[in-house]
Amino acid sequence: MRELRDRIAREGRNLGRGILKVDSFINHQVDASLMMSVGRELGRRFAHAGANKVLTAEISGIAPALTTALALNVPVVYARKTKPVTMPENAYCEEAPSHTKGHFVKLLVSPEVLRPSDRVLIIDDFLAHGHATKGLCNIVKQAGATVGGIGIVIEKGFQNGGKILREGGYKVESLAIIDNMNDNLIHFK
Repeated sequence: MRELRDRIAREGRNLGRGILKVDSFINHQVDASLMMSVGRELGRRFAHAGANKVLTAEISGIAPALTTALALNVPVVYARKTKPVTMPENAYCEEAPSHTKGHFVKLLVSPEVLRPSDRVLIIDDFLAHGHATKGLCNIVKQAGATVGGIGIVIEKGFQNGGKILREGGYKVESLAIIDNMNDNLIHFK
């Protein structure tokens, strides 16, 4: 997706250690117009996946998941990081390490919103080592539901998450794949 790659090249910052800062348009401040384009494109790529729900992780995945769900006309579910008192005790739960946060995060989904009959499209803003995405896949499995595909806004192709998920049989579509971030530059695949 040219619009996204141009924006990453113009405003993205390589912070070292494999961290790409895109806070000005995806992670902290969200460019709504760009997110609508992201959602339309992911919706187009997964139009025939048969998904009846979109699943993402709180918080940065919500914007692209919501716009994708709008494009597909299905509900969006987001895995919470803390358990509210309104969530049942038997919530589906996974823990995943977060490279940018420096600790493990919980992913919690209520069985009230994810059922065995669901075919789920997982959407996230980044794919690096794939820990959060694998955690979401495991939550779908705990629910007895099916993963219909995985849509990613930015994939760090120089890390192994995409390779592991694809080798695991998942259909993964990434809108921008970064080949490397050497010499303080961002190189696309």
